[in-house]
Amino acid sequence: MSVMQTLQSFESRNFRLFFSGQMISMIGSFMAETTTAWLVYSLTNSVAFLGLFGFISQFPHLMVSPLAGVWIERFNRRTILITAQFTMMIVSLILAVLALTGLVRIWHIIGASILQGLIASIETPTRYAFIVDIIKKKEDITNATALHSSLLSGSRIVAPAIAGIIIANFSPGHCFLIDTISYIAVIFALVAIRFDKPLILQKNHHHNIWQDLKEGFTYAYKFLPIRYILLLIALFSFMGMPYLRIMPVFAVEILHGDSSTLGWLTGASGFGALCGGIYLSYRTSAIGLEKIIAIAPVIFGIALITFSLSNNFWFSLMTITIVGCGYILEYSSSNAILQTISEDEKRGRIMSLYNMFVMGIIPFGNLFIGGLASILNAKNALIFGAICCIIGSISFYLKLPIIEKLVQQSYIKVA
Repeated sequence: MSVMQTLQSFESRNFRLFFSGQMISMIGSFMAETTTAWLVYSLTNSVAFLGLFGFISQFPHLMVSPLAGVWIERFNRRTILITAQFTMMIVSLILAVLALTGLVRIWHIIGASILQGLIASIETPTRYAFIVDIIKKKEDITNATALHSSLLSGSRIVAPAIAGIIIANFSPGHCFLIDTISYIAVIFALVAIRFDKPLILQKNHHHNIWQDLKEGFTYAYKFLPIRYILLLIALFSFMGMPYLRIMPVFAVEILHGDSSTLGWLTGASGFGALCGGIYLSYRTSAIGLEKIIAIAPVIFGIALITFSLSNNFWFSLMTITIVGCGYILEYSSSNAILQTISEDEKRGRIMSLYNMFVMGIIPFGNLFIGGLASILNAKNALIFGAICCIIGSISFYLKLPIIEKLVQQSYIKVA
């Protein structure tokens, strides 16, 4: 495989603009996310409150994402994205002013995070659906999705380190200010995008929004590949992904490290995710991704169990890298398949359900696995979650023949 094949989506001018704007904006956003967590802990000195804060900032994804799917299909997706980015820029600017003037309080951060969570629950599925609008060829969906996932993973590695340096040498307010400025890049990129044909919007505008919502759920349930993928994603998000919240326990109590140890573990997980995204970018189509969806939770689960049992820092670093690779293979492959096989007029609703089963389920998983860790211990809680992911993977694998057949039929139909 050549480097050009890995970057085949960049043949599209629109995707190049989109990717460049997102690259700058994502680094700013993850800097702000790191800064927000640091401020919450410094203002409250409470780990429990930090966990609760993480829950309330992500909870809107569960409630709003399904409705967002209907709006995505009724209105121009670029307009939605520009409006969302501009609103989040204003919120970040307000936080920057409050932090730089020393007036920031915990209720400011909570209010801002809830508002940004609401906006993100609309912006995220819109962004997923918008990728299909801007690439040249349908077969590039897998490549574009993988490159987008690599961008997110890379930003998660770089941004926290930059935020830490700026907080130490300047102030949290400067991080929010940088985040504010970073939104300009993605807004400019969205404005500069040109379309050869109008975006596909839902034709049935006379339908009640609740009818459209029901239609989306019915379509997702009756089309077996979508149903099984979403169910596996929900299980994976609930049982597997909370490992990130438990990571500080392993860094301090099991590996006997400090904040730098946590940074290494988090960075290694992000690096593994980046590698997984790069691997997927080599694929030329969505055909065959069903096998990766079936196998990835097993890779993730075995690596997570091995990590949980490790007391050696370097071995833990190696296994957590594989964990990161496993989760990005699962999420990105599922994203690409869903985008490819969904009908154009229902893609927004399907991607909103995908976002709901990822971002909306993870907070509940954090509460469940966190509570389980307090009853048992962190090791056993993660092992239990990993075993559940493996069981879910086996169940999905048993349905793989019919899923592959239906995916191939859909792929030929929409190609």
